[in-house]
Amino acid sequence: MSHEGQQGMDRRRFLAVGATGLLLLAGCARWVGDAPSAKRIASPTGGSAGGATARDRAAASAPTGPPEPEPDVDDPHDEAPDDDPTGEPDTPEEPEVDPELLDASPSEWGENVSGVRTRLADSDAIALTLDACGGPGGEGYDAALIDHLRAGGVPATLFVNARWLAANRAVFDELAADPLFTIENHGTEHRPLSVDGRSAYGISGTASAQAAIEEVLGCQRRIEELTGRAPRLFRSGTAHYDDVAVRIVQELGLEVAGYSVLGDAGATFSAGQVRDQLLGAGPGAIVLLHMNHPASGTADGVAQALPMLLERGRTFTGLDGDQPLT
Repeated sequence: MSHEGQQGMDRRRFLAVGATGLLLLAGCARWVGDAPSAKRIASPTGGSAGGATARDRAAASAPTGPPEPEPDVDDPHDEAPDDDPTGEPDTPEEPEVDPELLDASPSEWGENVSGVRTRLADSDAIALTLDACGGPGGEGYDAALIDHLRAGGVPATLFVNARWLAANRAVFDELAADPLFTIENHGTEHRPLSVDGRSAYGISGTASAQAAIEEVLGCQRRIEELTGRAPRLFRSGTAHYDDVAVRIVQELGLEVAGYSVLGDAGATFSAGQVRDQLLGAGPGAIVLLHMNHPASGTADGVAQALPMLLERGRTFTGLDGDQPLT
């Protein structure tokens, strides 16, 4: 090989070695350098290889994304969110009636059809029930009758019609607040409860199943709204029903309360007749009286009968839906 050829080969080897060295140095720089994505080699003293400063360590440990929000701290003044954004009170769900009843045909009609409860099942007490019917000629209040019961500490169940309630709101509130009395449902328009418009005592009954439902629920809603307690017993105007209507009442969550002793015959009996009816009431009897005719003989008849019944050892109870009835 000539001298010139040897010199050219040596030059090329020198350049190749130099290039290789540069590549190695560049790789080391990337490994230990300050590039954000570079891995660091921990030193025995807790630092990092390559002589990283405190600022380097802070930068490496600092979050790369946006700062996280501060955790929520409960504020005692914060109010719980309202489930109803409209601010309207919750409306209780209406009970549902078996759709088959809406088209069913009745087979019974009267005061003592199937499903009407007329006596206390497991009690020797007597239950006095007072109807407040309302409507033309029936919106009065027999305060004397109520006073006699209060004087003797005798409980009673008040079957209140929506019309009477509307005409005697202040009295209703007073009676509902008295623990001696229980308020129950006597219907909205004081109609016989029917699914085909049957009448009693000249009063037209409800004309359909839907009308029967409204006759029950109209008064039910009003009493519950005013007292906070939903009645558990229902008695229709005239105390007449067909068997389908009775089943509808039961589907609505109430029992139909009839009677076993006709105490005042719609407030038409004299005081002596009322007294005699009450004295004939045996253990477990449910007595039907009226509290909306102050000019009738009901109050005086009750006043005469109560001392005699108490002397005989008779006890009295109100109805609130808890006692089993038969």
